[in-house]
Amino acid sequence: MKVAERFGSGHRVLVTGGAGFVPSHLVDSLIARGCTVVALDNFVTGSKENVAHLLDRPTFTLVEADISDGLPTHHPALAERFDAILHMASPASPTDFAQLPVEILRVGSVGTLHLLERAAADGARFLMASTSEAYGDPKEHPQRETYWGNVNPIGVRSVYDEAKRFSEAATMAYHRYRGLDAAIVRIFNTYGPRMRPDDGRAIPTFISQALRGEPITVHGTGNQTRSICFVEDLVRGILLLLDSTETGPVNCGTEHELTMRQLAELIVSLSDSTSKVTYVTRSSDDPEMRRPDLTLARELLGYEPSVAPEDGLRRTIEYFRTRLG
Repeated sequence: MKVAERFGSGHRVLVTGGAGFVPSHLVDSLIARGCTVVALDNFVTGSKENVAHLLDRPTFTLVEADISDGLPTHHPALAERFDAILHMASPASPTDFAQLPVEILRVGSVGTLHLLERAAADGARFLMASTSEAYGDPKEHPQRETYWGNVNPIGVRSVYDEAKRFSEAATMAYHRYRGLDAAIVRIFNTYGPRMRPDDGRAIPTFISQALRGEPITVHGTGNQTRSICFVEDLVRGILLLLDSTETGPVNCGTEHELTMRQLAELIVSLSDSTSKVTYVTRSSDDPEMRRPDLTLARELLGYEPSVAPEDGLRRTIEYFRTRLG
């Protein structure tokens, strides 16, 4: 299956959360294609540094705004029609769940509805960035898109899980009843340059600790698993879905499944660290296992991840090394 490039030179694309980790890499790829990109971000978790290299480009505009409050009407870059809208905005780490719960709920509800209305008005393709957290602590392994999940609707992670599940429902409602050209991607654990060192997720935490020579704090027994995807592979999969006519949801990630203990030990080894692994209390509702079934992505999009964990982690470690001194 080969998906033809649908969005490139002459197309206008809006990316919410555009200064964030994954979205900023998407912006890079869209700019490289020749798209004119407007990135909207309120910088609660995003960073201007992630898109600083684009600020002088005539095909790039950075708008500071909160999509939960609606699209600003005063900015000229937002007045023109968009060909595609990628809703990537949302705090997405365990630290954010505790510190920004209302913000997460708002961006995944009213923020999504604002963008769906704009996409419908513009006749734009709308791509919703959902998450593997929609599956909760899964009873099915690996997780297929047909699995409805096992989510605690009132747990500490529920603000993120349920906000994304609402966004999926809203996207499908606009697709079914308003004829919106829409797609949903379920993103699995992704890592790479531009992650925040202090965002609470395992890989930036382990790398920061390893580079500082601190104990690597693994939650619980360390036997819980995640499938880790380098950001370049994820971006390629998202763009394949954007270019296609598929609606999804479609899983995007890799099948490189590691226990948290294995991941910690691998990072220590790749960073030439003297750190030792220690164990701390496991957080509430922490999923036991996580691995995508990529059958749909392969069959519908021709997607195939290509970056091995060792290669992607080395590149990420070097990025953090330059930031941590």
